[in-house]
Amino acid sequence: MNASILGLGTALPEHVFTQEEALAFSTDLVCRDERETRLIRTMIRKSGVETRRTCVHHRRAHEWIEPDAPPSSSPGPTTKQRMAMYAEQSRPLAMAAAEQALERAGLTGNAITHLVTVSCTGFDAPGVDIHLFDELGLPDTTQRVNVGFMGCHGGINGLRTARGLAAADPDARILLCAVELCSLHYKFQWEPDFMLGNVLFADGAAAVVVSPESVGDGRIASLRDTASCLLKDSRETITWQVGDAGFEMSLSNRVPGLILEQLRPWLSSWLESKGHSLDTIDLWAVHPGGPKILDAVEQALGLGPEALSNSRTVLNEYGNMSSPTVFFVLERFLQQREIGPCVMLGFGPGLVAEVALLE
Repeated sequence: MNASILGLGTALPEHVFTQEEALAFSTDLVCRDERETRLIRTMIRKSGVETRRTCVHHRRAHEWIEPDAPPSSSPGPTTKQRMAMYAEQSRPLAMAAAEQALERAGLTGNAITHLVTVSCTGFDAPGVDIHLFDELGLPDTTQRVNVGFMGCHGGINGLRTARGLAAADPDARILLCAVELCSLHYKFQWEPDFMLGNVLFADGAAAVVVSPESVGDGRIASLRDTASCLLKDSRETITWQVGDAGFEMSLSNRVPGLILEQLRPWLSSWLESKGHSLDTIDLWAVHPGGPKILDAVEQALGLGPEALSNSRTVLNEYGNMSSPTVFFVLERFLQQREIGPCVMLGFGPGLVAEVALLE
């Protein structure tokens, strides 16, 4: 059964973090010598990112380090302190995206029957979900589902959940909200496996309103189906763990190769089962995990040079915001009034590929 997407909203924190500032920040607080500074400079140059948004202004980070302490000598805030910041900052960001999605759907909070929240960068209960209840006026009987700790493809997992809820209840009106504060997990000590996260990741939120599909429901897209594939020999290529000084993300350089080898056969077969092929898909809303991941998707699927331009633009302007990011890419297609079958695609720990088909 298809579901309808009635409205989509996005939100960003106010603080802009340029890559020039990121280099200076890393030099002051993380890099212990010129070699490490050169490595960070190279990573920044190859990141595909120009600016990012962060919920905590980068200058505040100096407050967490002892005065005159040498670079890389302090782990920065504890996980408990970072979770306190998550509780404070995630709620207004999620609220802004949800309000926008409801407005575009022509609904108010009291129409919502189900709430799906998505996040992998913080834990807080009662948290974002109850805040949305209070601020949006959601009925006390609104049913909740939390999609937690699934990584960059979590937004697509949220869509699968919303579609299932819509299929189960003909009167359902589902609010899906994904919010991530990746910058809270900045690494203040030099650890090669984690430095890429310091260069790529950012903060943001996105929300969509989903309902069962019916004629004349004002939908902006039809969610036909979703699918998932755990790639072979990939278990340790993307990891996301809770550490004492924030969460720890590692990304293997094997990821692009695994995508290049395994994505096309699985995705082609799945699309064929839905009456499509790679050639009949007009729009590709691919999560911009990084430039090498986008290059691998483009090469694996034989896409033209402009197919992933919106993904690259989102990466360039906002960085990798984890689960909300793919909705920022979809929003650009909607703003451009692009129409046609659309594949939403993301990758996360496992290595798992998640896909949604919109028509």
